[in-house]
Amino acid sequence: MRFLLIPLSALAISVPAVAQQQGQPELGERTQSPEALFREMNTETPAEEMARLVTAAEAYPLGTIENPVRVGGPEGERAYLARVRCADGSPIRVGTRGEAGMGGFGSITNAYAVSCGGTTRRIVFDMYHEEHAESRPPAGFTLAQ
Repeated sequence: MRFLLIPLSALAISVPAVAQQQGQPELGERTQSPEALFREMNTETPAEEMARLVTAAEAYPLGTIENPVRVGGPEGERAYLARVRCADGSPIRVGTRGEAGMGGFGSITNAYAVSCGGTTRRIVFDMYHEEHAESRPPAGFTLAQ
């Protein structure tokens, strides 16, 4: 029995080594040059990337998932909603807040149900833009100063 155990142990130890030799690079072995890796990376600066994303988002109405209202945190969402008015200038009714999914700027967004008269729409926010102060209203609304 001991004579059978020794060859089986040796086989069990050698199987991972054989599997690694079959076309797989060794641990730490370079699979491509640093130059090739850099070519695959995004070469835009963060400002250039944001400018490109803003330009793409502007093809959609403000307050949609493709062009969310950019604000700084939940406080920014509330401050913006406090300024939104119905088209006739009357105050809006703010409903529930929920997650809206991945927005046009690549981050998770939130949406609020907003009512004017008998119509309810949703306004989508991206709260990861501390540096941005939105001055435009979503379509069909106005902004108080």
